[in-house]
Amino acid sequence: MAYTKKAPKANEAFQKLKNDISASTIGCGYLFYGEESYLREYYLGELRKKLVPAGFEEFNYHRMEGKELTVQTLSEMAEAMPMLAERTLIVVTDFDLFKLNEEQREKLIAFLGDIPPYCCVVFVYDTVEYKPNKTMKKLCKAIADHVEAVEFRPADNSDLVTWIARRFRALGKDIDRQTAEYLIFICGGLMTGLVPEITKIGTYAKGKTITQKDIDAVADPVLSAEVFKLSDAVLKGNYDEAARILGDLLKMQTEPIMILAALGSQLRRIYTARMAIDSGKDKYWLMELWDMKSDYPAKLLISAAQQTSAGWCADAVKMCQVLDRRMKSEKGVDAAGELKLLLVRLGARRK
Repeated sequence: MAYTKKAPKANEAFQKLKNDISASTIGCGYLFYGEESYLREYYLGELRKKLVPAGFEEFNYHRMEGKELTVQTLSEMAEAMPMLAERTLIVVTDFDLFKLNEEQREKLIAFLGDIPPYCCVVFVYDTVEYKPNKTMKKLCKAIADHVEAVEFRPADNSDLVTWIARRFRALGKDIDRQTAEYLIFICGGLMTGLVPEITKIGTYAKGKTITQKDIDAVADPVLSAEVFKLSDAVLKGNYDEAARILGDLLKMQTEPIMILAALGSQLRRIYTARMAIDSGKDKYWLMELWDMKSDYPAKLLISAAQQTSAGWCADAVKMCQVLDRRMKSEKGVDAAGELKLLLVRLGARRK
């Protein structure tokens, strides 16, 4: 079957925000959410630079926490006239618009429809998840009509690779595409997490060109990368290495149930890769199935799946599911001990 790559859904609100800032046509209401907090903070900074003259932040820039905030307080702050500037900027963090009581909700709807033209209000969802309640039709309409809801998504792989190269160049280092993709695999695809890792790696590396050894020497891998190494060690029959990785994860106080969940997820992916091999499908099929942004992890999955069989994969996934149920339902389970035993059993099935 021919593979047709899906075009990602356009992030029109994000593009509009960039255009608004560039053209100095910034609106009165924005709502920022999404997991890429690095970009979110960057564009908050850009709004601030555009709207708030240096030296007048105390009068024209206000940050408010949503926990104890009332719409009345917000409205009064928005009505305050700017000082020696055209506009004011109010950033409201973790004010869950859909958790307000009916009285506050009605006041918010009225406020959104009447934000003063000299004020820009930005609602930021940081530690609170943005979950619109479609049953609140009046509030949803008020947000749609008067607020630009901007999602900050992880960057596309090609954009992220370019950004990584640019960050390293600022440190006087170079990195090729393959090594940048390895860095993304090891440290995750969020700029927020990559920034400190790039700084560490750039400081550590002796040569001008960053290598995988430089990354392995100082980077802190995300759980999914560590679990991939763990599963790879099992597939290669290297139980000592698998046990070492598991031990390191437990020493870092990673919850056993989280390790098991990640391991089960990885084994399911390997299972689908084995099925792809057996049915003549390629890496692009896996990329579509698992919504991968590049072919790098897909190639790793196929390489791992080539070391095993569909039968072993099916048994391994089932063993993870059984242990998951036990950990969640039985009291007094030695979770760490059971994980170690699971690795032994997985290794024994490979023989």
